[in-house]
Amino acid sequence: MQRTGRKNDPAFRIVVAEHTVGPKSGDFVEKLGAYHPKTKDVSLNSERIKYWLSVGAKASDRLHNLFITQGIIKGDKINVLPKKTPIIKEKTEEEKTAEAPVAEETAAVEEVPTAEETAPEAPEEEKAAA
Repeated sequence: MQRTGRKNDPAFRIVVAEHTVGPKSGDFVEKLGAYHPKTKDVSLNSERIKYWLSVGAKASDRLHNLFITQGIIKGDKINVLPKKTPIIKEKTEEEKTAEAPVAEETAAVEEVPTAEETAPEAPEEEKAAA
């Protein structure tokens, strides 16, 4: 898809381009149609699309879904929306009980005394002089 149109008024050309060249460069092999998302106007050359797909061209996910909607190809649509957050598996009761003894063992580790606790105390005469 090559974006054309004005700001806040998108229009897209459906083009065939080499995999090494992006569609924005304007260096495409053939124009296959146009798509206007605001007005939902779609004009596609289905014969040429079928030809390019038969010789090995690969449609992007959005174009694949558009071709399915228009009835040019058959198949399942591809989810193009990003996943919001990763799915976190909740722990079962067995896993929670297996982790509980590990937590108790770490709490049973003796605490290391700090430097102030291990320092010898000064005699009482020095304390009074200070």
